[in-house]
Amino acid sequence: MPTRILPAVGEADAVRSITTLLSQLPDAEPVAPVGDSTQLIDTLARLAAESVDELPEVVVVHERIGPVPALELIREVALRFPAVGVILVTSDASPGLFQAAMDYGARGLVALPLSYEELASRVQAVAQWSVGVRRHLGAGGDVFTGVGGTVVTVSGAKGGTGATLTAIQLALAAQASGRSTALVDMDLQTGDIASYLDVQFRRSVVDLAAITDISPRVLADAVFRHDTGLALLLAPAEGERGEDVTDRAARQIVSALRSRYEIVVIDCGAQLGGAGAAAVEMADRALLITTPDVVAVRGAKRAVRMWDRLQIRKAEETTVVVNRHSRATEIQPPLIQKITGTAVAATVVPANFKELQSVVDAGRIHELENKSAVKQALWGLAGELGLVKVPDGAQKAGRGFRGGDRGSVSFRRRREG
Repeated sequence: MPTRILPAVGEADAVRSITTLLSQLPDAEPVAPVGDSTQLIDTLARLAAESVDELPEVVVVHERIGPVPALELIREVALRFPAVGVILVTSDASPGLFQAAMDYGARGLVALPLSYEELASRVQAVAQWSVGVRRHLGAGGDVFTGVGGTVVTVSGAKGGTGATLTAIQLALAAQASGRSTALVDMDLQTGDIASYLDVQFRRSVVDLAAITDISPRVLADAVFRHDTGLALLLAPAEGERGEDVTDRAARQIVSALRSRYEIVVIDCGAQLGGAGAAAVEMADRALLITTPDVVAVRGAKRAVRMWDRLQIRKAEETTVVVNRHSRATEIQPPLIQKITGTAVAATVVPANFKELQSVVDAGRIHELENKSAVKQALWGLAGELGLVKVPDGAQKAGRGFRGGDRGSVSFRRRREG
């Protein structure tokens, strides 16, 4: 059986040299190379969604792949696709880098300039390992989920647009539908999910920042289990400690959560630091919350352009959600879509703070009544984003997941490719 090899190489010259050499290996079947980290993860996710057997046995990652650094990318592949063996191609073959690559999940390292004998030997060994892992997974009781959980980030176009409320209600909707859900407060300096949910806590996301290998037990120790069933990973009580959560730490934390929960909702706040940027970059869906006023829409446009300049996320891969919507306002969703160049969610959230005020003041936002128009809209948004589990037979019957007392919502698959 031929060994399928997927090269992840960003530079044109390196692509040619690596693919040429791979095509000469015995029993090798190189597939079309991918040019960056996002394409690699999306390609593997698409193949895994079809079947584990569709995944390549070997992925070759070049040291200058981007935008996610090579070692961080290797960790994500190892966590999300454990039956795929990863080889790092690098000009630094020092023992220190070799150990780091192994710690991050690589199965081998090949030094530049490439040697046919070394590459052939390493590919053969990693392919044999991959085949053995798949055989074990097939025979055992473990279920391989491939793509892992769905990560959704929620950011504000500016302060006060309702990002935290949106994140909380999306997570509650997913949990209520039967999906294991984690809610993360990545608004590290000013995050207040704990106050909205009346939570007293000791541990926070900072406790995971210095840990290079986040095991399930370590993750469980840092998570607060809320009465609703949500797993909460909260921002530190002392805002200055948020600086300890680097973009590298954020990637490790998000990858660990994705491997343990079906849905991960991350509140990134309105001020995007390195950790929030890493989360937005890794997300399956990135939401940007705005209100229909000039200042907020300008803020949304500014955020979208900044994400694009920094190669965090393209405008067309971002979804704007309009909060406090009213038909009387001059700025309507089609205009916001035109200004920002993003997709705009079909679900809009009505302006009705009066029904929210009592539960917000009490810190009991999870007790918002089902008849609340705001809750119905936000739970409908969860259905639109595909975050809720469809009840048995609901799709055939044309029914969706009810967020309250009225209507039904349609379901859409999350972003592909």
